[in-house]
Amino acid sequence: MEEKKMTYTEAFEELQEIVKKMENADISVDELTQNIERASQLIKICKEVLGRTEAEVNKIIEQN
Repeated sequence: MEEKKMTYTEAFEELQEIVKKMENADISVDELTQNIERASQLIKICKEVLGRTEAEVNKIIEQN
């Protein structure tokens, strides 16, 4: 089963939750590696979406 593409907002919100847990020390050492790996995936998603958006905006600007 293919996973639904995550939106920028979904990825950013999940990333914020991970950061909040880490800042509040609400995360065990055992979960730390998993959360860092997930954060890395979420950052990649956000960068990709922002990159596509920037390209689309530049394309629109060039057309005018």
